[in-house]
Amino acid sequence: MTKYKKIDLGSFEEIGKFENGKTFLKDALDLTSCEISVNNVPQGFKVPFKHKHKQNEEVYIILKGEGIITIDNDNINVKEGSCIKVESSAGRTIENTGDDNFQFICIQAKTNSLEQYGLGDAEIC
Repeated sequence: MTKYKKIDLGSFEEIGKFENGKTFLKDALDLTSCEISVNNVPQGFKVPFKHKHKQNEEVYIILKGEGIITIDNDNINVKEGSCIKVESSAGRTIENTGDDNFQFICIQAKTNSLEQYGLGDAEIC
């Protein structure tokens, strides 16, 4: 029995062909601690609704392009290299305001659930 699971998503252009330009990794990798989506959305794309979460905070990592993440009533400009955490109770939406595709990763994890990380969660074997 292996202690890992690997999938190949293909290029970001291929991800852009998925429904809504995104793919979720929780089921694909049998994740138990978080949900991750990999996104490649076209110019002009906007999530058509504001949403919040019952228990999960989100982290957006912008890989390419530029956009606006609206959190409650704040419009935050993001671009390649931007990283932003959104608390679970905040309403949010995201849109591509650039001239090209907008690529980002979104990680959802339960608020206040991280107990160990980095070297604190490692041991030499």
